[in-house]
Amino acid sequence: MIKAILLDVDGVIVGEKIRFNSPYPNSNVIKRLKSICQKGIPISLCTAKPHYSVQKIIDDAKLDNLHITNGGGVIIDPINKVVLKKYVINPQKASEVIKTYLTNDVYTEFYSVDEYIIQQSQISEITKTHTHILQREPRIVLSLSEEALNSEVVKIMPIAKDEFSKLKLILLFEPFKKDLTLSWGIHPIALPHQFGIITSKGISKQQAVQEVTKSENVKADEILAIGDSTSDWQFIENCGYGAAMGNASEDLKRLVKTKQQGNYFVGKSVDENGILDIFDYFSL
Repeated sequence: MIKAILLDVDGVIVGEKIRFNSPYPNSNVIKRLKSICQKGIPISLCTAKPHYSVQKIIDDAKLDNLHITNGGGVIIDPINKVVLKKYVINPQKASEVIKTYLTNDVYTEFYSVDEYIIQQSQISEITKTHTHILQREPRIVLSLSEEALNSEVVKIMPIAKDEFSKLKLILLFEPFKKDLTLSWGIHPIALPHQFGIITSKGISKQQAVQEVTKSENVKADEILAIGDSTSDWQFIENCGYGAAMGNASEDLKRLVKTKQQGNYFVGKSVDENGILDIFDYFSL
């Protein structure tokens, strides 16, 4: 029996069709989320975005429980104003990472709990696209690496132009991998850009899920987890039920199907409100 749901956001309930499911989910999806929550099944959003970028979803669907944001860097219940966890990156290390990416002409942002910051010299079309995705303007500073020394950085986000340049960003991260964790995300309207997600060592969606299940007193085998990218397997793998969107990577679809019969499903694409098919399949 499913007692809780973990839900990725971009590519799952937010797509690329402006005013249909971007920047916010379709109204029918919001109604279903609200209905499920009213039945006593908590829905935790599990996203690389900060909480303010999914605040409207949380408010409209009345998801008054914990949510995983900033790739696991912050676990928060915005409705009840509770921050369960925030994992702050060492300021010196954050500054060094940022300086490395900026020196190599990589568009880079960093995040605290309540804002995100970019360097003035990097303002570009990427800034405009990401402002739409996050639904908030960044704070602009003259030196991002110096600002990091005096901030509580929970996530650093270098952005690759495409899959090929992503390899360069991974190589640049090599000197820091003993102290920090790098994972990746995408957004339908930003492709082919790839979003690097740098957090404190060992901090990820997977680790954050363990914190949430412990706090909510729910067992992993009672949770349905839903995603669209291969990286989402990190939090879907240990859950009893798993689902992938029709637009999900072929690798994620294959991995989801390794769960026992009846405990997995592949729905339609996000732009067809495929999440509703998944909820229907699991009688939610």
